[in-house]
Amino acid sequence: MSSNSREAHGARADLLPFQVRDHYPERARGTLELSLIAPVYDEEENVERLHARVVEVFGSRPGWELILVDDGSRDRSPELIRALAQRDHRVVGVFFERNCGQTAATAAGIQVARGKLVATLDADLQNDPGDLPPMIELAASHDAVVGWRKKRRDNFVRRASSRFANRVRNWISKDSIRDTGCSLKVFRAEAIQALPLFEGMHRFLPTLMRYHGYDVVEHGVGHHPRTAGRSKYGVWNRVFRASKDLIAVRWMRARLLKLPIREVTGGH
Repeated sequence: MSSNSREAHGARADLLPFQVRDHYPERARGTLELSLIAPVYDEEENVERLHARVVEVFGSRPGWELILVDDGSRDRSPELIRALAQRDHRVVGVFFERNCGQTAATAAGIQVARGKLVATLDADLQNDPGDLPPMIELAASHDAVVGWRKKRRDNFVRRASSRFANRVRNWISKDSIRDTGCSLKVFRAEAIQALPLFEGMHRFLPTLMRYHGYDVVEHGVGHHPRTAGRSKYGVWNRVFRASKDLIAVRWMRARLLKLPIREVTGGH
């Protein structure tokens, strides 16, 4: 039975990330050069603008797709995503039955991605897709390229809290990422698709990749003020959630499994 037929027969149990491709076998890995992933939550004012900007930047390049993951939006975002997918075959819509958060939406996009490279960005256009081409070039020799916003276009409270949070995260995680909150990232697909993800881990993807031995570099990017829609997270919301997630990241680092293999012989 096809995936569309299964959906027509009613809702099914939630999928674990590794089960996604079994249910959607048409999403064959590595059949495109690039998958762009944008989680969408109540962004009806930005969805079409994001698509237009992506087409402006990547329109002449072959082998790319834009995956818009609707995270249980309450506005017209799902309707607009479906219309874009009908109008442009490079647009892929993924729709959640309920709001699950940015990590879940990002993980869904990663698992359905067909690109050899996977890029993540926000749907609010504070990230500029125009910053991605040089990051994609860098990804030819690295497992991941992560953006850091050279000049934040947020208010003072948000900028100050972000700087403080980055310092605390790096101190606890024993890593040195300048801007964990920047969503603009490019990954080698086989690397990011192999990484186990848990709720809240989207902020720590570069650190988790380094824990697992992958090569991660940073690249300066621009940042734009939000001109439509509204932010879904306040300062204290970010602080409390990120603090809880950071404890989990520190635990993962402390419990990372390392195998002291000296030699393997036989089997000739």
